[in-house]
Parts: sequence; C-alpha cells; structure tokens
Amino acid sequence: MSRDHVQSAQRPGTGAEAPFLELLARGASADAYEQPVLLARAEGLPSERIRALEQAKRLALHVRAEMEGRRRREAELSALFETAHDLAGLRDLDAVLQAIVQRARSLLSTDVAYLTLHDEAAGDTYMRVTEGSVAARFQQLRLGMGEGLGGLVAQTARPYVTPDYFEDDRFQHTRTIDTGVRDEGLVAILGVPLMIGAQVIGVLFAADRRARVFEREEIALLGSFAALAAAAIDTANLLTETRSALDRLARANEIIRDRSAVIERASDVHDRLAELVLRGGGVHDVAAAVSQVLDGTVEFTEADGAPAAPLEASRAEGHAVRHEDDWIAAVTAGGELLGALVLRGHPGLDPVDQRTLERAAMVTSLLLLARRSAVEAEQRVRGELLDDLLDARDRDPRVLRERAARLHADLDATHVVLAARLDGAAADADQEAAARRRLWSAASHLAATRRGLAAARDGGTVLLLPLEAGDTATDLARRTARHLGTAVHEPVTVGASAPVEDLAGHPDAVAAAYAEGQRCLDALRLLGRAGDGAAAEDFGFLGLLLAGDRDIAAYVERTIGEVVAYDERRGTDLVHTLDAYFACGMSPARTKDELHVHVNTVAQRLERVGRLLGDDWQSPARALEIQLALRLHRLSSRPGH
Repeated sequence: MSRDHVQSAQRPGTGAEAPFLELLARGASADAYEQPVLLARAEGLPSERIRALEQAKRLALHVRAEMEGRRRREAELSALFETAHDLAGLRDLDAVLQAIVQRARSLLSTDVAYLTLHDEAAGDTYMRVTEGSVAARFQQLRLGMGEGLGGLVAQTARPYVTPDYFEDDRFQHTRTIDTGVRDEGLVAILGVPLMIGAQVIGVLFAADRRARVFEREEIALLGSFAALAAAAIDTANLLTETRSALDRLARANEIIRDRSAVIERASDVHDRLAELVLRGGGVHDVAAAVSQVLDGTVEFTEADGAPAAPLEASRAEGHAVRHEDDWIAAVTAGGELLGALVLRGHPGLDPVDQRTLERAAMVTSLLLLARRSAVEAEQRVRGELLDDLLDARDRDPRVLRERAARLHADLDATHVVLAARLDGAAADADQEAAARRRLWSAASHLAATRRGLAAARDGGTVLLLPLEAGDTATDLARRTARHLGTAVHEPVTVGASAPVEDLAGHPDAVAAAYAEGQRCLDALRLLGRAGDGAAAEDFGFLGLLLAGDRDIAAYVERTIGEVVAYDERRGTDLVHTLDAYFACGMSPARTKDELHVHVNTVAQRLERVGRLLGDDWQSPARALEIQLALRLHRLSSRPGH
C-alpha cells in the first residue's frame, strides 16, 4: 500500500474504506490490511482518521473472511454435487466409491481416506476402498465386529474422532488392527457411519499421520460423503434387484406363453398394449384399452389418489388387491411407487383378468419410466452441449450448430448466460440435495421451453437463454429468478452476463459470460439481495468490476450521458462545473472561485445538473459513481484514447 493511498484518503469524497476495498479487489493477504493504518500513523494523521481506518480494516477483514468461507463452502458443495452426479449416472460402483474417498481426502486435506464395509457372510468388516495408503497390510485388513474405532462407530451409528489413536481407550484395540494402523503411520482418525435407513453397512474414514483435531464442519462434510457412498451402494443393490426382477418377469412370460390357451384374453390385452406402446400411447390409453377388455372402468391415479392400505399391499405382494368393490394394482419400478391402476365396481374378477390388470400395471410403469427417461435424456443432451460450450471442448462451429439444432436451439441468436443458485437454508444434506434436484429440473424445463440450454455446475445451475427483442439481460435475470423460485418454492438468486453473440464461432465466450454471471450472483448475495436477479449494468460502478468486457463507454453514458449530451447540444459547460464542484469538496463558494464566476451561476448550473441526473445525484453513492464517470470521461476524451 503506497503513501499516496493514505494521502488520497484525506481528500474530500474519499472514505477510509478505499484502501481496503483495493486490497479486497486484488485478494491481498490478511497481513496487508495493517499497512494503511501503519502508514496513517506514520503520517501523523488525526486520531479520528486512524480510528476510522481501524474500523474499516476490521470490516474489510470480516468481508475477506466471509469470502474465503464462501469459496471453501462452494468447493465442498461442488465436490458433493459432482459425487451426486457420478451417483446419478452410476455404472461402476467401485469407481463411484473411489471418487468419494478421493474427494473426501482432498477436501479434508488428510493423508489417507478409506472405506470399510460389512461382510454379512463372513461376519466381519473388510477394507473396500483406500486413497493415500502405502502399507499393503493396512489395505488388506479384515476387522472383527466391534473392534477398533470402526467398531465403535458401527455400534453407536455415530461419528467418532480420535486425535491420537494409540492413546485412545474408548474402543477395543487388537493386535491385527494396531499393527495395520502402525504400518500406515496413522495418528488422528475420524470415522463416520455408512447408513442405509437405520442399518450401518460400513464406515468412511479420514486419517492423518500426525495429531490433529477435526473441526465440526469437517465431520459434517465427511458425513455427507458417507451418505453419498451409502446411496451408491444402495443404488447398486437396487439395480441388482431390478435385474433379478426382470429375469423373473421374463421367466413368467415364458410360462404364460406355454399356457396360451388359458390366457387368450390376456394375450389380446398384450397385443393391444404393445400396439399402444409402439404408437406412443400414454398411461390413460392403457387404462382405456384394459377397460374394454375387462368390461369395466379402469383409471390411472397418482399414489396419493388411491387407498393407502390396499395400495401398499399390492406393492408388497406384486398382485392386484381387492378393496370393497374395486381392484387396485400398484404401478411400481425398482421399488419406487409410481401410481396405481384402479378397476371400479367389479368385485368378481377371475385369475386371468386379475393377471390382465397386473400386466397393464406393469406396462404402465414401463411407459412412465420411458417418459421419464426421454425427459432425462434430453436434459442430459442439453447439459452436455452447454458443458462443451463452457469448456470450449468442441470448436467446430458446424458441429455445434447441428447439435443445437437437434435441440431446437439457435446458437446464432443473441443469448444471455445465467448462473442460478438456491438461497434457502436446508435442514439437512438430503433436503439440500432434493432442493438442488428440483432446481435442476425446473431450469431444464425452462431451457427446453425457451429454446435454450441448461446444465448443473458449481453447486448450482447455469442456463443459456436467447434474448428476445426489446428485452435486457436484467429483465431476463429477474424473470428467471422469479420463475425458478416459484418452481422450487425457495429463493433462487440469478446473475446474468451481458448479451453474447456468435456462440458457435466463439465458444470460449460462453465461459467468460458464465464467469461474469457468477460474479453478479456473488455480488447479489453479498449485497443481501438473495432471491433476486441482476446483470452487471445494475451495479453502477461495481458493474465495471463484474462485467467481462469492462464497457467503460456504456458506464459513462448511463451515469452522466445526459449532462454530456446537454453540453454538446447547448454549448454549456456543465461537465467542467461538476468536475470543479467535486474537486472543491462540493462547496459552491469554493467552486465559484475555481471557475471565476458568480455563486448564483454555480447554483443555476447545479440545479440544471439535478434536473438531468435526478434529485439524488449528490447522495454519497451517486456522487461516487458520478465522480468515477467524470474521471473516465476525462481520460477517454484525451488524445490517443
């Protein structure tokens, strides 16, 4: 921090916070914030000024700490989101678990991270995944139930941490475990349970080769990773069960075909339902077709529209269940309840017709899954194209245009990149993940209806939407914030970039625009405007810092353009008068001496400025923006600029 910065803080119109704002802007270290105060004391400035600098320093350090905390939390949320994304596209369970352990080790900055699972057949626990381990004996450990720190975690279903493993007597030490831990050189260990429902299926660990106290936030973060790991294992188990169910269904179909004479009516329904599926029929078409065959009224209803007890019984048994004069067949897929087919007013139903209703329920579930898969596939394709634009992976404009055209998007149109993020407080990790899924779904639907693109990124959602004629980036940001907030029933903050063009020819422009949108989003949240939408142009002089293109001319035009235009039209000297007025500490008496005019002339000119710029032009915030615009205008008017 130079001596000039301290001296500049003494000039009229310059606040004590100015040097600290500069330090914040360039991301200086915490030690640098002492320099303005030390220089002020060395200059012998008044005590009031030094106290003001001390207060500004404390506020600036608080803001810096908040920003550092936000960056750290964003990194944690981004890792959790990436892990959840891996889980959503689960292909290889080992790869997903390895990614979870790697990210946990990285974010907690530990030497080692590992995951153990229970072996039901052997009655013990084994090491499933390790990251950072160097000892072969440690990587091959098998632990008896209730042994070691992991045994304590499994028994209590609660996280446990030990700053010094070998000095901790809260759990049962064994020679095998202690030898493995000693080979690995571990000292501080944190373990959190892997839970499926109320059952502990394993433990996720983070460990250091030195004494360490794990903070509460670190324990919670590792717990979140453990929840994702348990979900991955549960998903893999469900996939296995689904495949088994499909295998059983295939064998049942073979038996049915062998008994074709008995199920002739069911075959007729099968043909009709197959025809419906092939020509793109919906669930209500299935209900209508079954109604004709069973000579009754069959309706599809959501899960909450059918009686709970018989619906749950049908789901558990896998068969249609009678309820008074009706029959109810649960529509399920992989254990998920999607709805029900209800046959009204038909108490007498023979076994063949009962199986017909059950088959119709199965076809209905396939149609619902197909519809969901189609929507998810389109969302993924839109997200992949936007990811490629953000990462500039595919630079062939023709290929980019063709991919966009298949999604009914036009990359030659003017677009705005919007960064959206939830601002509601979630009660727990599950609710937060559910809220993010709702935001992603709502953003994808909005992008599809607006001929745009959407992708999940950085703990939030990014959208690329076309800008309609007469619309502004600010209008689009605010409208998008309202739309998404209504859809997810939580505040959603949206930062928008300036309009961008020729995305196919310049895919790197999308990444720059996204960065600008993120800066606007962060500014909104820091200014207490959560749940709002804005672009850089809404932030006055801060917009110059937020905008990617630093459009100085546009800022000058927005701020003092009316005054400049008035001088050009009338040959007046209002701009020079403003310069002198601010240079003289906003004193009309000193201004008239500077300009060598009567004080009434100064008052008349300032009154004209007020009519051009608005009554609040001398408020501190507006005055600061106007002074910056005057200086930029003066610089841009010099020869060579």
